[in-house]
Amino acid sequence: MLSKAESIHQVAIFGSSHTEENSALYNEAFAVCKKLAEIGYVVVDGGGPGVMMAASLGAKAGGGKVIGVTFQADPKMHFEGRDLRNKFDVEIKTKNYLERTLTLLKEGQVYVIFDGGTGTISEFGMAWGLAKLYFGHHKPLILYGKFWENIMQAFKDNMILRPEELEVYKIVESVDGVLQAVSDFEQELKHGQHRHVKATTDDFSI
Repeated sequence: MLSKAESIHQVAIFGSSHTEENSALYNEAFAVCKKLAEIGYVVVDGGGPGVMMAASLGAKAGGGKVIGVTFQADPKMHFEGRDLRNKFDVEIKTKNYLERTLTLLKEGQVYVIFDGGTGTISEFGMAWGLAKLYFGHHKPLILYGKFWENIMQAFKDNMILRPEELEVYKIVESVDGVLQAVSDFEQELKHGQHRHVKATTDDFSI
């Protein structure tokens, strides 16, 4: 059984807020976060419904702690906002959607990105961009689901990408895949391939 990584403490979860309870995606997010919590990781999510709710409940079922990053949305926005059923240990309140996204990226040391819509796409894009900017001491992306293979292949086929941009993520399809990806990253830290320092900094370098 894999043990908790020594230098990684907080894992940020991204995914659809419109996921129905007990759907395959919901149950997968729950199972991933339950196992992460059992090993000792703190789960970070956006405090809303769907995948975020599954992440918090899974972490709690695993005896772990949850950080919720929230903001009070304008009623005119098409945004789910804070779900009061989503319980966490620490709430970080932000002023707007952009600050919320940046805070989620700041708090997480590793990102697990599930299926989702435009919100998840924007979070994925920002995480990927930051990983490229800070390549070598970046925060890695774990892309959950086989569908990511088609998405990333489309990027490779149609966009101008540098080699390092294809080295900052892993695609997995199971709970064990997530745990192995985190473990692999920890091994990179131990061998000096990364300079991974702490969970939060002002400029997102770690």
